[in-house]
Amino acid sequence: MKGSCLCGGVAYEVSQLDTPISHCSCKTCRKAHSAAFNTGAGVKHTHFRWIRGQELLKSFESSKGKLRFFCSYCGTHLIAQRAAQEHLVLRVATLDESPRQTPAFHIFKSHKVSWLKYDEDIPAYPEWQPGRV
Repeated sequence: MKGSCLCGGVAYEVSQLDTPISHCSCKTCRKAHSAAFNTGAGVKHTHFRWIRGQELLKSFESSKGKLRFFCSYCGTHLIAQRAAQEHLVLRVATLDESPRQTPAFHIFKSHKVSWLKYDEDIPAYPEWQPGRV
């Protein structure tokens, strides 16, 4: 499976996901992704490779020993890793194709934002809402 950042400057390839996909609602993930939660999966280093743009990568140590890597041009957060772990955490939303699986669990749900409403009770549109210019 291939993935990339928003601007396309950084691209990677993974041969497989090595852990189930999960959502994380911790405050750090919410801030790092500017979203209500992050969706990630573990990938062993041997199953991951950068295709292009490695020189565009910057990192930020968001908690002790955990580096988050992002494109320095567009800001897309692609992976996180701890030096001692045999896997990195892939940001599943950066995949350019379906991982052919769905999230298996949700962690840090105690940090979940109260305002998130993502269900059938709110109107949904295939693209922009009608009448938007």
